[in-house]
Amino acid sequence: MKTTIVIPTYNEKENLPTLLENIFALQQENLNVLIVDDNSPDGTGQLAEKLKEKYQPYLEVFHRPEKTGLGRAYIEGFQKAIDAGADIIGQMDADFSHPVNKIPDLIAAASKGNIAVGSRYTKGGSLDEKWPLWRKALSRFGSIYSRTILRLKLNDVTAGYRFWPKQALSAMPLDRIRSGGYVFQVEMSYLAHKLGFQFSEVPIHFAERVAGISKMSFKIQVEAAIQVWLLPRRYRDIQKLV
Repeated sequence: MKTTIVIPTYNEKENLPTLLENIFALQQENLNVLIVDDNSPDGTGQLAEKLKEKYQPYLEVFHRPEKTGLGRAYIEGFQKAIDAGADIIGQMDADFSHPVNKIPDLIAAASKGNIAVGSRYTKGGSLDEKWPLWRKALSRFGSIYSRTILRLKLNDVTAGYRFWPKQALSAMPLDRIRSGGYVFQVEMSYLAHKLGFQFSEVPIHFAERVAGISKMSFKIQVEAAIQVWLLPRRYRDIQKLV
């Protein structure tokens, strides 16, 4: 089975070489990476092109002309991965907050037909010990808030580390996704739930980014809090498929 991990980047030049080295060092069979770069001012896209020479044919780079949101970057990346024949499509951050060594476990879970989620809040999962208490509480509350409103059976609704079976992504109306920020993860969770797909949570340790600047902002958090309430109405016509 072909697996393609979609990694959106914006100013991740410091992290990208080591991240790719660690991913391909797993020597996971038929593992590919698609970098989706949003015209990073720091030259991440150009660096990714140079790294293609080292990792071909397993590394591809897609250049978007501008930064239009995490959601759009993932959706375009997902579609390219599917069109290129991927059976499992992964998503992960470029900043080392998502542990590379969990990739084989996530692929194994997704190969059984479930959506594999790298979970901070399932048994065995954890957050960076250096995070202050208020930040841990805010992160946990965001997941509980979304899960309660949308009635999801998923402990880590806002998780951004996921591996999707092709049949799940192909069944989802990706053209209807409206979320541009991190609420994108919640919207995708809700859609998958509405369609009847099941989740498998793989415990991970979520670490602080190694280098670069976090893209999270107060505006993104407010957007997420509001958008969660709009999802049931937006997708009330979606019927269970499985």
